[in-house]
Amino acid sequence: MEAALKMPKLGMAMEEGTIVRLMKKVGDKIAIDEGYAEVETDKITNTLESPKAGTVKEILVKEGDTVPVGGVIMRIEESK
Repeated sequence: MEAALKMPKLGMAMEEGTIVRLMKKVGDKIAIDEGYAEVETDKITNTLESPKAGTVKEILVKEGDTVPVGGVIMRIEESK
């Protein structure tokens, strides 16, 4: 099953975040709680961690892109 890894709301006033670094590429395996991207907001830089395990199927952003809260960063094919 496919799952979307989205930009989370990391603070009450957060509306978007900038992708500082992508830590995975298409075809890479990803584990639950493993970091997949670094995101910069107005106040901090955070590492986003995957809520699911699987294989990266598609990356929809590039480093430097600004992504709204809820925007899809990458899609993974979940492990069974």
